[in-house]
Amino acid sequence: MSEQILAALARYGFPALFAVVTVASIGIPLPVTLLLIVTGSLAAQGVLNIWGAIAVAALGSIAGDQIGYAIGRWGGKALAARLTGLLGKGDRLRQMEAGANKLGGSGIFLSRWLVTPLGPWINFASGIAGYSWLRFIFWDVAGELLDAVLYICVGYAFSDRVQQAAEVMGNLAWAFVGIAIAAFLGWKLFGKKLSTTRLRVEEPAR
Repeated sequence: MSEQILAALARYGFPALFAVVTVASIGIPLPVTLLLIVTGSLAAQGVLNIWGAIAVAALGSIAGDQIGYAIGRWGGKALAARLTGLLGKGDRLRQMEAGANKLGGSGIFLSRWLVTPLGPWINFASGIAGYSWLRFIFWDVAGELLDAVLYICVGYAFSDRVQQAAEVMGNLAWAFVGIAIAAFLGWKLFGKKLSTTRLRVEEPAR
């Protein structure tokens, strides 16, 4: 599938780029990160305009995200659950729904460019949870612009090492996620320990 998508990009250019990122943002698993890096490589070779590529990639991703949000918000939980069930991700949707309001804008923003596989499920869950559409679109636009700029520019800079660049970026993304989770857990444990210490200090005074 990756070879067919990349061939379509080389042949049809921006229309293929827009179609693939839009469909992927709705929830169909497609190699978007590799696609954006290859897009940057084609821009470096003069096949595509880099600024046009960034704009098209961002707009397509935003369009797909808005469709996912709309399905969750106005299509109802049943429609979103049926769609994610067809994609084999029903359990993930329930988990994302439980944490959508808790994650808020940071979850939307980070799932656009750092933990991209979670993006479509964050979209559905944000709609189901009734997360503010204005806030959703703000964080969505900011994250998708960063995503397009980041990966297309990486492809542009390393146009002769596309596959290696894609692997490195994927590894870095999950490394950042691991660091973020470790920092969060450490902060929670520190806060809990601090609260316990304060209680012990206050007990004799009572």
